[in-house]
Amino acid sequence: MKIFECPNCKSPVFFENTICQYCNTAIGYNPFLDTFEIPNNNQDQGSKFCSNYEWGVCNWFVDNNQNSDLCVACSLNRVVPDRSNEDHFEKWIKLETAKHRLIYQLLKLKLPIKSKMTHPDGIAFDFLSENNSEDVRTGHADGVVTIILSEADSVHREQLRKQMNEVYRTLLGHFRHEIGHYYWEVLFDDSNIESYRELFGDERLDYGDALEIHYKNGAPNNWNQNYISAYASSHAWEDWAETWAHYLHLMDTLETANSFGVSFYPEKEYVKQLLIDRCPNPYLTENFKDIFDASVALTCTANSLNRSMGLPDIYPFVVPIKVIQKLTFIHDLLHNKNL
Repeated sequence: MKIFECPNCKSPVFFENTICQYCNTAIGYNPFLDTFEIPNNNQDQGSKFCSNYEWGVCNWFVDNNQNSDLCVACSLNRVVPDRSNEDHFEKWIKLETAKHRLIYQLLKLKLPIKSKMTHPDGIAFDFLSENNSEDVRTGHADGVVTIILSEADSVHREQLRKQMNEVYRTLLGHFRHEIGHYYWEVLFDDSNIESYRELFGDERLDYGDALEIHYKNGAPNNWNQNYISAYASSHAWEDWAETWAHYLHLMDTLETANSFGVSFYPEKEYVKQLLIDRCPNPYLTENFKDIFDASVALTCTANSLNRSMGLPDIYPFVVPIKVIQKLTFIHDLLHNKNL
C-alpha cells in the first residue's frame, strides 16, 4: 500500500486515516482518483463519505453522481454483523479494514468489480458468526466470499494456525485467497484453460475427494518443490488460490516499499547478491522477474529485521522455481487480460 498525501497540508497520510494527523483536516479516500480528498457533501459536485463512515468502518467516498450511499467496497457486502453486538461489531471493523485493502488492490489491477446484489455474476461478502449455523465456514461459492467473525480474533486465529500447521494466517490472507477462487472463474475459459492446467493441474478432478484425501494423508513429501504451501497441493483450484494470494502479497508489499523509496546500498559483496538497487512500483512493472527479484530483497531484509526483534518472519516462505513460474503466469495473464 502506498503512502498518500494530505490535500490540505501535503503531509503523509495512511490508508485508514480519516483525519490528517498534522493539520487535523477531515479527509477520505477517493477510489476513482486514488487520492485522499476533503469531503464535499454538496449534492451537485464533489464526493461524499460512504454511509458506513458513520459507524467508523469506512473512509471511502461515493461519487455524488452515483445513486448509492455505499462506496465500491461496501456495496459488495451482503451480510454484516448486527451493530448492537459489540463483540461482533469490533470484529466487523477488522474485517472491513482487510477487505478495503483487498478492493484497493483489485482496482489497481484493473479487475472487474461488480456487486452480486445488482449483477448475478458479481461479488458478495458475508461476514457470519459461527452461531449462524454449525456449517458456516470461511470460503467461496459462486461469487460469495464468506469470512467467519472468529477469524478477526487474533488469539483464535493463531490457535487455528498452529492446529492446521500453517506458517501464515491473516485476515487479509483469507480475503486474497478466497477472492482468487472468484477470479479464476472470471479469467479462464476454453481459450486459455489448457495453459492453466499445464502449470496448476486439472481442476476437473473431484474437488471434494481431493480435499478428503489431503486431510487424511497430508501433502506429498516433495510438496515444497512445486507448491507455495502444503494446502496448495490438495487440488488445482487451491493451488491457484494460494498462488494468487501470494502474488497479491508480493505486489502490495513491494508497492509499500516503492512508496517509501526503499533502496539498498550494501557494502558487503555477499550481501549485494541478495539485494537490488531500488524497489520498483509493481503495478507499473511488466517483467515479473523484476518484481520477484525486488520482493526477495525486500522480504529478506524485513524478515531479518523481525528476527532482530524476536518476531516471526513477515514472509515465512521459500518460493521454488515451479511457483515462480506460476506467479509469472498470473502476472502475465493480468497484464494481457481482455475483460
